[in-house]
Amino acid sequence: MTVSLSRARAQVNLSAIARNYRRLTACGVPVMGVVKADAYGHGAVEVARALRADGADWLGVALLSEAVQLRAAGDRGRMLAWLWAPGDPALPECLELDVDVSVSSEETLAEVVAAAVQSERRARVHIKVDTGLNRNGVARSEWTRVFQAAERAQQDGVIDIVGLWSHLASADDPSDALNAEQRQVFRDACDILASLGVEPPIRHLANSGATLNQPESLFDLARAGIAVYGVSPGEGLGSSAELGLVPAMTLVARLAHVKHIDPGARVSYGGTWVASEPTWIGLVPVGYGDGIPRAASSRAEVLIGGRRCRVLGVIAMDQMVVDLGPETDCRPGDDVIVFGAGDRGEPTAADWARWSDTIGYEIVTRISPRIPRQYVTLEAD
Repeated sequence: MTVSLSRARAQVNLSAIARNYRRLTACGVPVMGVVKADAYGHGAVEVARALRADGADWLGVALLSEAVQLRAAGDRGRMLAWLWAPGDPALPECLELDVDVSVSSEETLAEVVAAAVQSERRARVHIKVDTGLNRNGVARSEWTRVFQAAERAQQDGVIDIVGLWSHLASADDPSDALNAEQRQVFRDACDILASLGVEPPIRHLANSGATLNQPESLFDLARAGIAVYGVSPGEGLGSSAELGLVPAMTLVARLAHVKHIDPGARVSYGGTWVASEPTWIGLVPVGYGDGIPRAASSRAEVLIGGRRCRVLGVIAMDQMVVDLGPETDCRPGDDVIVFGAGDRGEPTAADWARWSDTIGYEIVTRISPRIPRQYVTLEAD
């Protein structure tokens, strides 16, 4: 099937992803490239291949099904999947496919043990401990019991405890005392597990923010997600450019229609924007059905012909209207850069996040499959 790029396309610069990955590996420990949620909207299969080609020994995904997808696409390297519900049918398949899996409780450990026995395949297990994020992860009160159960399963030849890990809650805010508290709690978990005679070779705590800004949070491996795609993990750490990152996704649409309106004309649902003078407007054929945040209505801007144009009124499911000014030479078919790296004056994902009261992660990840991905290799200046 031929994919049409005539309406819009999400251009993914694989060279930028490779450059960002190399920037992250300067931290001094191996870096797991996280490709969950379809590589934060960039395309998991293609990004995984690019990262492997650039030397990534580890990939990380959230869902077991995401790991199965990558294996089906030919990936054979080390991979960790960490989020699954009881009875996930993909668990035995992941063990067969040599995917490392995470356990966060006595119950999930028991399920992995049962699946390993059933499949006659020794499971590679990473134990996740809760150090303060208070999502999944073994609670401190249960560490000893779960660690002992895991050690017995390892002695029985059913699992290999290859990793111990946790996740930081405030790595995007280096001043938050919780970072140091979580590091200490994680060290405590390492010590308790070691006291049982188990010292997993891979201890990992640092995420993108910590990889860039907290060397004290680096252990044997770092996990980098959003920074791989060139988006800053948080305003407190600086912009993408300040962190040495290059945004990899550029969302480009094409003007579908250009028209002139008179003073008093109301634009889009509810007529929330009213023209105060004769104005040219342009119809951009992307909307919240494509992942454009409706919250950015009347706040966001796009770039057309080298000039910023403001979104007028409410962003609809399939389209939005932009202000072309009192005079224009714009024509249907002209490119509209919704967001990109910012090097041509276009808005960035960080700008759209600010206009939408959200984070850059959400802006790129929510771009829907209705927008075809176009993969390019363009070296940044």
